[in-house]
Amino acid sequence: MDKVFEGLEPQLLWKHFDEIRKIPRCSKNEGKIREYVIEFAKKKGLEYQADEVGNVIIRKKATPGHENAPGVILQAHLDMVCEKNSDVDFDFEKDPIRVKREDGWITADGTTLGADNGIGVAAALAVLEDDSIVHGPLEVLLTVDEETGLTGASNLKGGLLHGKYLLNLDSEDEGVFFIGCAGGRDTVFTLKIEREKYEGKAFEIKVSGLKGGHSGVDIHLQRGNAIRILARVLYEIDGVKISSIKGGNKRNAIPREASAVVIAEEEKVKEAVEKVLSEVKEELKYSDPGVKIEYTEASSSDYIKESKKIVDFLMSLPHGVLAMSLAMEGLVETSTNLAVVNSHQDHVEVVESSRSSINSSLDFVCKQLKALGELAEAETHQPPGYPGWTPNPDSQILKIMKEVYRKLFGKEPEVTAIHAGLETGIIGKNYPGLEMISFGPTIKYPHSPDERVEIKSVEKFWKLLVETLKALA
Repeated sequence: MDKVFEGLEPQLLWKHFDEIRKIPRCSKNEGKIREYVIEFAKKKGLEYQADEVGNVIIRKKATPGHENAPGVILQAHLDMVCEKNSDVDFDFEKDPIRVKREDGWITADGTTLGADNGIGVAAALAVLEDDSIVHGPLEVLLTVDEETGLTGASNLKGGLLHGKYLLNLDSEDEGVFFIGCAGGRDTVFTLKIEREKYEGKAFEIKVSGLKGGHSGVDIHLQRGNAIRILARVLYEIDGVKISSIKGGNKRNAIPREASAVVIAEEEKVKEAVEKVLSEVKEELKYSDPGVKIEYTEASSSDYIKESKKIVDFLMSLPHGVLAMSLAMEGLVETSTNLAVVNSHQDHVEVVESSRSSINSSLDFVCKQLKALGELAEAETHQPPGYPGWTPNPDSQILKIMKEVYRKLFGKEPEVTAIHAGLETGIIGKNYPGLEMISFGPTIKYPHSPDERVEIKSVEKFWKLLVETLKALA
């Protein structure tokens, strides 16, 4: 085991996480991590099956004497968000995540850590390996492609799982129990463009230095959106001609960087950069003080004739919190994230990702976005979204886990819902009557290169998991 993890408890969990961080597992590329968990099941003599989309289910018989206890499902996802800083040399298809221990946290060196949801997977495997843990009939469900489409959960067939309770190990605040989540849906705009030849001096404008983060969990923190900031700069440049534009690369991540190659007078570029930088530094001084806007000389072979339409469209698209919940204090009810922009030879693609815990509100936001697309004469595609998970504060699993937490730590856990898509919403739809709860250790800045997991919270998470299994048995 890597020396970074030496002396950490629980040893079995960290052992598996150390192995997992060495395995490529970007969303839609989970083949090797799937092989790892299947090989683990074979070595331990455990029953397993893999379905058509790549989900893996591993079953372990109950501890002797607890065969009649209700079945429990431990659920986590195999994939991770693969993000890195632009100046970091790293290949997610072959390089192991480089880990560091800093002031009580495990983090990575310029990349996402994969604690989301590697810690959950490691915990489930550790439970399967540790025969001293008391439990009833146990199933471990490890799904694929959670981060970019909830594909594994969406394609999980009924009849495969037999447990009464599902413990989702994919939350990021120790001491917080999640009993509900938001539904979500994407909007993809395609704006047709024509290009005109231009050979000569141009400038690249780049926005960087932002924190980014999860477009659901972190949307209320009012961090900067690099695409919106770039659009503000371009809007200030009278007569700007865009040669190329790009920003963001994940629909569920707040864009940290964006850039555009433009044709304009240098003085106008300089003035626009300085003006917007001054404004956003003031606006983001408490939430995202590291924001940078820079420009350098570049070259261009052509430009987009519809440049003004592109800028106006980006300026008009919403981003951020649209409504707070009146039913649960502090919970974001509805939001939308201007996530991705990319120019191609004959079109510009823009992706907006929206969420709400109220289905009608999500539907309304998507209709608003479609109307904006029609005004901009853009082709608008809205793939099917995913359902939310309605909270049940009277569930038996919640009562049991609250009691276990009180006995272990001498205080009450927080009970809430999350403004993000969880696989529980989809699994619950396919398995009606399944009682579910989501919990985990403290993970900060998921989906960004600043991702980190708190060491002491992992130990508390583990104790809670083990004692919960014992109580349910």
